Parts: sequence; structure tokens; C-alpha cells
Amino acid sequence: MNLHHLLKARAAAGKPVRVALIGAGKFGSMFLSQVPHTPGLEVPIIIDLDRDRAREACRTVGWDDDRIKATTFTDDGARAIAGGPIDVVVEATGNPAVGIKHARAAIAAGKHVVMVNVEADVLAGPLLAEEARKAGVVYSLAYGDQPALTAEMVDWARATGFRVVAAGKGTKYLPAYHDVTPEGVWSHYGLTAGEAQSAGMNPQMFNSFLDGTKSAIEMAAIANATGLDVPSDGLLFPPCGVDDLPHILRPREKGGVLKKSGVVEVVSSIERDGRPVFRDLRWGVYVVLEAPNDYAADCFKQYGLKTDASGRYAAMYKPYHLIGLELNISVLSAALRNEPTGQPHGFRGDVAAVAKRDLRAGEELDGEGGYTVWGKLMPAQASLAAGALPIGLAHRVKLKNNIAHGAVVRWSDVEIDASNETVKTRKAMEAAFGGTKATGAERVRA
Repeated sequence: MNLHHLLKARAAAGKPVRVALIGAGKFGSMFLSQVPHTPGLEVPIIIDLDRDRAREACRTVGWDDDRIKATTFTDDGARAIAGGPIDVVVEATGNPAVGIKHARAAIAAGKHVVMVNVEADVLAGPLLAEEARKAGVVYSLAYGDQPALTAEMVDWARATGFRVVAAGKGTKYLPAYHDVTPEGVWSHYGLTAGEAQSAGMNPQMFNSFLDGTKSAIEMAAIANATGLDVPSDGLLFPPCGVDDLPHILRPREKGGVLKKSGVVEVVSSIERDGRPVFRDLRWGVYVVLEAPNDYAADCFKQYGLKTDASGRYAAMYKPYHLIGLELNISVLSAALRNEPTGQPHGFRGDVAAVAKRDLRAGEELDGEGGYTVWGKLMPAQASLAAGALPIGLAHRVKLKNNIAHGAVVRWSDVEIDASNETVKTRKAMEAAFGGTKATGAERVRA
């Protein structure tokens, strides 16, 4: 509640918060659109493989010529991070390997990291966050994206004395979506391929939203940040509107769909037969909480909360998330308060690569949202026990074995370069955090 006041003080002192943005895509552009309207916040460096595209993005979101001329555009991320008076590095590339590299460079240079790149966070975030804490800088999830917004709601619930029953987000889901490929994705968005292309929409990225991969990645990030558990059999995606959250997302013995209390889950905005859910939560986030006593349950009723029939379970939710338009909250929280807007404290959730069809030895995997695999949420301990290949490493690797449709791809099924830095980082994370369910601050349970 004090970020604007603190930022005004920095601006008045002539010490603006300075940000290096890596990746001027949609998320980055939305963030850039707010910069001219936030006195005391500056982005002197923008790092993108296509510098001309990055400049055009700035023009598109309303930057004037003077601001653009005063900005350094570069494709050399390591050099830009190491040099210059930068307070916060925003990593918004979406590439896991690149994201890990940039985060470590920022930490080594004593810069705070806001990790928009949730793919990198799920692959190695617990290790990166620990390295940042040891270096005295902040590693943070990105406010505006659903993991940080959900983590905030979980923190609110716990800080006010409630037990968290479930937390997560909404999305559009049908079981058949797991096998959708980029070739057929646009019909599910009500678009033609030509319309999507003219809008600059990436079919593989949007397919990762549809086929369940992005949901799995985001729920793993929430579990790792909050200590909530991961469903043992993967996400259920129950159809559910906001009014039914406390009824459906409660334990089975209480009449709900959850195996137990204290888990992450995603709700679908459409019924299994394709009908729209009434008052869906497709764009939002939620937390279901349990009253600790009869008095609190009575208060739920008195103040109009939607509850289950018992009156003991209630829900709070945000109907929308504004991704990059809200990113300032993370940037300013790190720079002005030395606090993250969510960060992993343990390794509870992992995302395994699962075959979209029968795959043959010699084929090359094409990663999130592609033609070969989708990402399934698994408890980290189960993923490690199965030797499951993380979805973040299922890029441009060749299969050694045939994989049946719907089967988990394992490390032993692919040709992996053990000397690759991303692979080594992932293995280091597993070694550091894979032996126990909780470490450090994450021992505070639901």
C-alpha cells in the first residue's frame, strides 16, 4: 500500500528506479506502456534479439522520440546486465535456458530479478531464488501474471488466519485439448490462421495455453512459492464458476472434488460438453478458504460471502489479471521494499513432458505447445522417482525410444547433453531441493 509513496520519494530525490527489460514481446510491451505514466520509474536498457522490433514496440505503446533516443537497445544481455546503473532486471523472454542464464547474470551483478519467464522458474526457480537470497538480492515472480496474484491471495488468507483449501486460476479446458497442435489451435480461439498471423500471434505459444502446459507450469510455480501440494494424479480442471468455488473445490469427504485440502487446482470455463460455465473465472485467480470456527463462518454469511452448504468454506477471487500492465508492483516491491511478489522456497511441483501421439525413436521433441508433447503437473517427488523429463528441457532433443501416446517421457528416453548449462542447473536444483518436500520458509503449510 506504500509503493507509490515510496516511489514519489525516490523521484523527488532524483534517484529513479531503473529497469533493464529483456524481451519486448506482449508482456514486455504492456509493461513499457506504463513507464511514461509512472514518475520515478525508468527503463534505460531494453534487450531483445530484434532491436528494431523492440524500438517499434516502444512506439506502438506510446513512447515519444526523446524517450526512445535516450534508451539503449541491445541484443547482448550479459553485457547490458553487468554494466550500467540498473536496479531491477525483468526477464520476459519465455525461453527457459535463456531465462536461467539471464537470472544468474543479474544475481551475479547484484541486481534484483523479476522472472516473468515462469518456464525458467519451474525448471530451476528454487535454486535461483536461493542463489539470490544468498547474494542479498530479490528473485521474484511477476505480478500481473497469475502465479504471483494467486500467491498474494494465499498469503492474504494465511495472514488473516484462514486455512487454504485450494488456490489457482481459471482457463478454457477440455480433455481433448491435450493433443491439440499448433496446426489446429486457432479454431479453438475462434480465429482463422490468417487473422492470427496478422495479429502477430504465435501458434505454438497460444497452443501451450490451450493444451494444459501453461496451466501446469503456473500451478507448479504457485505450489513451489506457497507450499501448497500438487494433485497426485495431475490437474482435474473441474468446470466451475465463481459462485461454486467453495462447493466444488473442497475435499471429497465434504462433497467436493479434491482428494485432500491444501492443493493447487485450475477450474475450467466450459463444461465437458462445451457449454459455457455460468460466471466463469477464465481470466482470474482464486483462493478457497476454511473458517477456523463457527464465529468466522457466521461472519462469512453476515458479510455476503458465497459459501458451500455448510457455511464453512468460502472463496475470494480476482476476475482478471492484467499481466504486464501490473508488473510495476513486482519491480517496485523489489527495488523499494526488498521484497518479492512471490518466490519459490521449495520444490513441490514439476511439469513432465507427455506424448501427444505415438512417438518414434529418432524424432525430435519440440517443447511447450508443439506437435509432440504437452506438460503435465506432477508432485516433484513423483516426477523425480519416475525420472520424468521436465517440459522445459523437451526442446530440440532426440528420442532414443518409442513413446506411447499419453505416456510420460523420461530422461532415459532422450539424448541429453550432460554438459549443457541448463541441464546442469536443473540437476543442481534437483540435488539441492529434491530430497525433502519443504525447505526454509516453505515449511509453513496450508
